[in-house]
Amino acid sequence: MWIVLAIVSSISLGFYDIVKKLALEGNNVFHVLFLNTFFCTLFMSPVLVYTLGDMQGNFVHPLSHLYLFIKAVIVTASWLLGYFAIKNLPLTIQSSINAVRPILVLVGALIIFGECPGPLQWVGIVLGFVSLVWVGFIGHKEGFSLKSNKWLWAGLASVLLWAASGLYDKFLMLHFKPLNVEAWYSFYQLLIMTAVMLLLKSGKKTFGKFHWRWSILLISIFICVADLTYFMCLSEPGSMVSIASMIRRCSALVAFVYGVVVLHEGDLKLKVIDQCLLIAGVLCMVIGSL
Repeated sequence: MWIVLAIVSSISLGFYDIVKKLALEGNNVFHVLFLNTFFCTLFMSPVLVYTLGDMQGNFVHPLSHLYLFIKAVIVTASWLLGYFAIKNLPLTIQSSINAVRPILVLVGALIIFGECPGPLQWVGIVLGFVSLVWVGFIGHKEGFSLKSNKWLWAGLASVLLWAASGLYDKFLMLHFKPLNVEAWYSFYQLLIMTAVMLLLKSGKKTFGKFHWRWSILLISIFICVADLTYFMCLSEPGSMVSIASMIRRCSALVAFVYGVVVLHEGDLKLKVIDQCLLIAGVLCMVIGSL
């Protein structure tokens, strides 16, 4: 069952990346991210009300809220960097960078949870890092060099933070229910983004133009579905964070196809090679884990 949940999360993440790209076109990142956190919190508000009224629940203790606040800080930082990256980079490049996340999660799982990879898994790890180098080559060819383009670095930093969040999720699922985690970390994200918006406004920061699009609402819907199914996946007995993350990051294929077919982004042959490297790496790790 947890494999099915990971697949649903993967598909939702793919559409999340697409609508995020659409929503950010000509829009300010801070406005879009603020509305994203607002709608996510709104969707989960019944759970917030219920947990507040449950005086026997673990959300009575301040330490529980600290754990969820840490989760919100990590995710918000990752989203901010990722939003700027996807706004300023071709979708095919950013989706390829995002697809490296399961490799990083697997490495973290080896260190933190003591998972021991087999020969095939090591082949997958190597292919994943080769893919990352290949993305840098493609970006350089398209004028997005790591030496001079800050958006590539923003994308890489976003991936590192997201991988850290994925590993942290496994810890959270040992102590909290999936719905509670989604509700409270969304709420704390909204508080963080409200503080950010107020600070920028007090500093007379110019936000730029904002145009409402329904894709902004769709961002929140898809990320809520993706997160909830991922949390449910990790809470299932016998689930493995490394494998779930690998399956989940196949969402890059959905965004990649959209970038090629709809946006007509260039260097198709080079990017197909990168996707093949990623698929081969993920398959090696999945098969090696069976």
